[in-house]
Amino acid sequence: MARSPSPDLEPELDRPDDEGAGSEAEAPSRVRSGPDPEIYPVSLDEETIDPDAAKVVRRLVRHGYEAYLVGGCVRDLLVGKRPKDFDVVTNARPDDVRRLFRNSRIIGRRFRLVHVLFGGGKVIETATFRKAPPESNGRDGEDLLIRNDNVFGDAHEDAQRRDFTINALFYDLEHGEILDWVGGMPDIERRSVHTIGKPVVRFLEDPVRLLRAIKFSARLDFGIAPDVYDAIVCCRHALRRAAKPRLFEEVLRLMRGGAAHRSLWIAWETGVLDVLLPELSTYLADREDDDDTVWRILSEVDRRTQGEGAPLDDTVLWAALLLEPLREACHGERDRVEAAFHFLEPIVDRLNVPRRIAEPVRRVASMLPRLESGRVGRLSRSVHYSLALEIASLRGASLSGPPPPDVTDVLPSEATRRRRRRRRRTRIESGL
Repeated sequence: MARSPSPDLEPELDRPDDEGAGSEAEAPSRVRSGPDPEIYPVSLDEETIDPDAAKVVRRLVRHGYEAYLVGGCVRDLLVGKRPKDFDVVTNARPDDVRRLFRNSRIIGRRFRLVHVLFGGGKVIETATFRKAPPESNGRDGEDLLIRNDNVFGDAHEDAQRRDFTINALFYDLEHGEILDWVGGMPDIERRSVHTIGKPVVRFLEDPVRLLRAIKFSARLDFGIAPDVYDAIVCCRHALRRAAKPRLFEEVLRLMRGGAAHRSLWIAWETGVLDVLLPELSTYLADREDDDDTVWRILSEVDRRTQGEGAPLDDTVLWAALLLEPLREACHGERDRVEAAFHFLEPIVDRLNVPRRIAEPVRRVASMLPRLESGRVGRLSRSVHYSLALEIASLRGASLSGPPPPDVTDVLPSEATRRRRRRRRRTRIESGL
């Protein structure tokens, strides 16, 4: 986490221009290169916008640069959600931004951007417009993976290189307008997840986008466009090419946002779970029709996350996600710790799960039967006892609570439902 800046290093954001520009109430003249976007007059409530992000934008604009709020913060404000952070995008180069804000730093290897630091550890991420790298043009086949995208561009090029239309909306703070080069506003109104450009190409460029599509659909309660849904099914095996730490983090993000049940259900139905966690996918395929324990546990995770206004501990989330297949793997084994180790080891390798998470999860798996039967004994002296209690409490609450909500409305068509059922039966019959 970034350090809080000392008072004398606070960014000078409220000082007027050297040339004596007009007050901030006056919207500066618009300076923009490239094709014109669709413009939607949308005056977002100033109280919902982070004041420090607004200061960064306004200072950049006062100094003659283009600057907008962009991405998830704009999307969330438009659908009535509270953004977790605010990002700024500008045509100012990183060194120019660094000169404007004394308490800032340039970060990044793959691409350079600026963190402007405020009190309390707050960071306003400020990025320069980028465009797709030249080598991305004319590529075909499956070798579409982006390895370098640190190429500066204009606002319209920056919008086009983003992943989903709903994430590529720019908010012009001074004029109270949404700038839309990619058709994102209609998709916001339709509550639908669409990629920018061909879905298969975008997913092969960066396979982690499959998980992001699932996350946005689940958290925002948006449907997935049929072509995007089919591309997720088609490209799911490309996830094996993604960096393991990124996969680990994205799975956690599916669990953290208060929509774990819906996220994992979509991942299972699209076959993404077959690639990421085949142990859990096979358990779900083989379970009895009336066994909804996994979904109940995930719904309880969502209930607690929403109730506390913050995600549960990462170890709790992983234990909750894998609890039922892990219990099955340990059932009847004399050495439950060893059985849990053998179950988790391929998952640790596949997703680069840190030992600080994997070790407590396997210890808790060995403790739960005794804990649930009331035979605590020496378990109370274990360093993992409180974690085991929390997991036992979560599972108990899930089984005694109401049935999990129906999340099947994400499906694009009845034909797709039938295809998925055939795919799942084939997987079971082949022993996968």
